[in-house]
Amino acid sequence: MSLEYAFELASSSIRFGRDVTREVGMDLAEMKAQRVMVLTDPNLARLAPVAMVVESLRDNGISFALFDRVRVEPTDVSFREAIDFATQGGFDAFVAVGGGSTIDTAKAANLYSTYPADFLEYVNAGPLKPLIAVPTTAGTGSETTGVAIFDYTPLHAKTGIAHRRLKPTLGILDPENTRSMPPQVAAASGFDVLSHAIESYTALPFHRRPRPQRPALRPAYQGSNPISDVWSLEALRWVSKYLVRAVEDPDDDEAREKMQLAASYAGVGFGNAGVHLPHGMSYPVSGMVRDFRPQGFPVDHPIVPHGMSVILNAPAVFRFTAQACPDRHLVAAEILGADVSRARPEDAGKILSERLIGILQRLKVPNGLRSIGYGKSDIPALVEGTLPQERVTRLSPRPADRSDLARLFEEAIAGW
Repeated sequence: MSLEYAFELASSSIRFGRDVTREVGMDLAEMKAQRVMVLTDPNLARLAPVAMVVESLRDNGISFALFDRVRVEPTDVSFREAIDFATQGGFDAFVAVGGGSTIDTAKAANLYSTYPADFLEYVNAGPLKPLIAVPTTAGTGSETTGVAIFDYTPLHAKTGIAHRRLKPTLGILDPENTRSMPPQVAAASGFDVLSHAIESYTALPFHRRPRPQRPALRPAYQGSNPISDVWSLEALRWVSKYLVRAVEDPDDDEAREKMQLAASYAGVGFGNAGVHLPHGMSYPVSGMVRDFRPQGFPVDHPIVPHGMSVILNAPAVFRFTAQACPDRHLVAAEILGADVSRARPEDAGKILSERLIGILQRLKVPNGLRSIGYGKSDIPALVEGTLPQERVTRLSPRPADRSDLARLFEEAIAGW
């Protein structure tokens, strides 16, 4: 098997600044857009970020239709609803106003309305229509990536569509748009940034992956590499400094701004390096939810917020993966405030997991998967839901087989 010898950086254009949402209409006018699909969720449809986008479109004479039925933690069913709306509407551009759920839904709507196909069929896509992403959370980094995540209801597990062409044309980072974010949403979103940064930095190095037959087949998730490392570590530094502040004081404008930028920084990092076991294990945790309804999330159905489903697995995972690259796990732990001056390589996983647990306890996160409805009897199903997630699990620096995953879930259920 020939191993990879190259890596590349791909990302969306990003614009940051207070009130830059007002520029969306001008951008679409420059793109010669004639009819725009605006996507959002039912709660945000009533709030200022959507109103500002709509005002900007009207001021610039751009016809649009509002799709306000995005599902928080989208499913294949909700994706199809948006795809049908996009296909029937004859749109030549898209604007997504919301968190990762909305941005990912817009990516799918853009793809399948531009290149019609049965859902889940491989689409050999060419160029897509312009998509402007206006995030209202500080977590997924979806405004920078070519990945769209959804719950596949027949399997009760998350999966994703991944291709560089799915990346938004432009990401609008407006700190004013996160002002309405409840503290619990800020926490869950921030945990996603935190895990994105650590997972991409500790992912299997790019030069240990199989080489593709031709450059066009090089995947979006390439493994850790020198460019992604820069973005991932800077994101982690800002999370360490600003996450707790942003959650505990929603009026801390500096912390909200920095967390929004950290989400995009981590998005560039993991959007090119990839994530691994915490995310792979999170997908069945979200998909198999029974009746957990998190405080602070305005939803009408049970959900495990994505960032929560990821971070509850993370301490167990990093105890497991640290032996593969203890130096990188110690770098992450030190950035998060651990004293590693006398640390031994064999202690790296324990040190990093303890720092993570300290943050989770400070922000009053449920204690382990048991607190969101899972028990030991669920472990076989959780493992089965993780095994198909090879797009990410193969990037673990330490391979995990079925028995390894079972042990990791057992630790994650117990919590701390």
